[in-house]
Amino acid sequence: MSFFKMKTARIGFVVVFVVILVFGLALMGSVLSAKPQNLPVALVVLDQPATLPDGSALAVGEMVKEKLKGIAELPVKWVEVSSEADLETQLDEQKVYGALVLPADLSSGVASLQSPSPKPATVRIVLNEGTNAQAVSAVRMILQQVTNTISSQLSGQLLGQIGQHTQQMPVSAANALLHPFQLTEQVVHPAGSNNANGSAPNLLVQIMWLACMVASAFLFVTARQHGQNRRSLASTVASQLTVGVLLVTAASAFLLWMAHAWYGMAIAQLGATWLYLWLMAVAFFLVQTALLNWIGLPSMLLLVLIFFFSIPVIGMPQELLPQVTVDWLYSWTPLRYAAAGLRSIMYFAGKGTLSQSLYVLAGMAAAGLILAALAVFKPRKAARPSVAA
Repeated sequence: MSFFKMKTARIGFVVVFVVILVFGLALMGSVLSAKPQNLPVALVVLDQPATLPDGSALAVGEMVKEKLKGIAELPVKWVEVSSEADLETQLDEQKVYGALVLPADLSSGVASLQSPSPKPATVRIVLNEGTNAQAVSAVRMILQQVTNTISSQLSGQLLGQIGQHTQQMPVSAANALLHPFQLTEQVVHPAGSNNANGSAPNLLVQIMWLACMVASAFLFVTARQHGQNRRSLASTVASQLTVGVLLVTAASAFLLWMAHAWYGMAIAQLGATWLYLWLMAVAFFLVQTALLNWIGLPSMLLLVLIFFFSIPVIGMPQELLPQVTVDWLYSWTPLRYAAAGLRSIMYFAGKGTLSQSLYVLAGMAAAGLILAALAVFKPRKAARPSVAA
């Protein structure tokens, strides 16, 4: 028989293209068409109108707000915030990726540009670095472009008004008119050193998922070899779960110690981070063990697919993903919830989405424990008599 007519060769040809199709969809389908849309950014207008020499009022803050809202092509969802305290709450709860703060003296600073002693105001860009590196980078670029455009428009408008009254002006006033306000950048909730630009929680979650997969697989094989009848099977499953929980407890502690001691990962709350990492590891192990106890080793394929489909998703903000990916993957993948809670602890002192992540992980752990234990009652084929018997 020809080599190319062998059954395994024909199956291999098909499997190659299936692998390319499946993993291409997992690793490229969610990211190649990603583009920012409706990124939540806070707009804080603290500006107080100023009175010009001719008695008219100048409200630059309202003017800027109207211009920003009139730019329909901006991939930004402006969240109006009335005070610095409200802005801090929005940042702490991870509801916005950044903010544009128009100070109280913005109008008076612009008005002073026509005087002999100009005092430009300072507009502040705030970046919520701990939320998501890609989203924050996009917000930084958008806000810088927007403020530069508005600055040029204000400069041209002021030069036109002054030109109607005088043909000459001091050099200092001319330089000030070219830059109607100063721009500063503030970073809050920084990721810290050696945190992969804020991606450290995603890396820890991925490593923990793979470690729990290995632990679940080896303990499942061991349990299958150990337990033969229903009575011994119950004690075997109990031992399987007990040993597994102890194993992932040690593994989670070792992973955190390795990241901090070997690679210098900055972790502000080591105790709280380890407790959360432990709960995550236990939830992962119990769910994976439940699938293995009911389906067997073929369930490893499902766990691998969940891992590969989740890798690009947990590293990107929801606003950059296609809606199909958000509805069918981002909304339910356990790795995303685990990473969000870990991010809240590491960068936001437990504020924001931590409670939701804890509920999800606790629910996973409880469901996995119950299902893994109930696998004792799964129907099994009768053991074949041995050759010796």
